[in-house]
Amino acid sequence: MIEVGKNHVLEIIKHVDFGVYLQYDEEEILLPGKYLPENEEEWAVGEFIAVFIYLDSEDRPIATTEIPFAKVGECAFLPVVSQSQFGSFLDWGLTKDLLVPFKEQRVPMDVGRSFVVYIFVDKTDRIAATSRLSKYLSEENEDQFENRQEVDLLIASRSDLGYKAVIDGTHLGLIHNNDVVRPIKVGDQFKGYVGDPRADKRINITLQKPALEMRGELSDKILTYLGEHGGSIHLTDKSSPEEINAIFQVSKGNYKKALGKLFKEGKINFHEKSVRLIEK
Repeated sequence: MIEVGKNHVLEIIKHVDFGVYLQYDEEEILLPGKYLPENEEEWAVGEFIAVFIYLDSEDRPIATTEIPFAKVGECAFLPVVSQSQFGSFLDWGLTKDLLVPFKEQRVPMDVGRSFVVYIFVDKTDRIAATSRLSKYLSEENEDQFENRQEVDLLIASRSDLGYKAVIDGTHLGLIHNNDVVRPIKVGDQFKGYVGDPRADKRINITLQKPALEMRGELSDKILTYLGEHGGSIHLTDKSSPEEINAIFQVSKGNYKKALGKLFKEGKINFHEKSVRLIEK
C-alpha cells in the first residue's frame, strides 16, 4: 500500500468524469478533478504530477495537490478549528482537517487555540496528530548533537522550568528560564545551540552562540549602535539585565564581556552613566 502522509510523484494513467487516476505499483489512486492544474496539458495521460496522499472518508488512499503545513513524521504549530466526539480537529492546510484524538492531547485542545503537534499514522493507517510529543521525539542526546551545535528550534510548551522545544524535528530539549534572553512564545521558530552535556543525557538548549563567536558579533552590534546614536549609549556594566536585553537580546554577563573587549581594543571609554565611542 502506498505510504500515506507523504509527497509522491505519480503517473496519470486515465481520465474519469470526476478526476484522474494515478499509478503506484499495482494501485490506482484517485486525484479528484478539483485538484487538477488549470493547464490541461499538465494532466494528460502519461504525465507525472506531484501529489500528497491521505485517506478519504472510506479509508481509501486519495491524492491532492494541496500542500499541507507538515507531513507525517514532522511537527507543526497548528490551530484547532473544530471538535467532535473523537477529539479536536486542526487546520493543516488541506480541505480535510487533521484529528487529534482525546487520548493524544497532553492538555485539552480547545477551538481557537494553537498547539505544537507531531503527525503520525495510527494503527488503522489513518493520519492523526498528537501533542504528546515525547511519545515520538527523544529527550536524550545519544551522540546525535555536539556541544554548542547550532540547531533549529520550535517552541512547544511552557513550564515552571522554562520552554520545551523541538530540536531539528527529532528531539526535545529545554530552554531554562535563566537562558531566555528575549521574549519567546509557543509556536516560535528560530536557531538555538545545544548546551553543555548532562549526566542524564537530557538536552539543554541555549539561545546564545558560543562565547567567543557571540562576543565578536555583540561587539560589532554595540559599535554600530554607538555610531547610530551619537557615539554614546546609556547602558553600562551597572545597567539592569532587563535594560540590556531590551536592546541587544543578550545576558548582562555577555554584554559586560563585549564591553570589556571593546575597552581593551581602545574603542570605547566608560563614564558614570554612559559608554562612549572613542573617536579616531
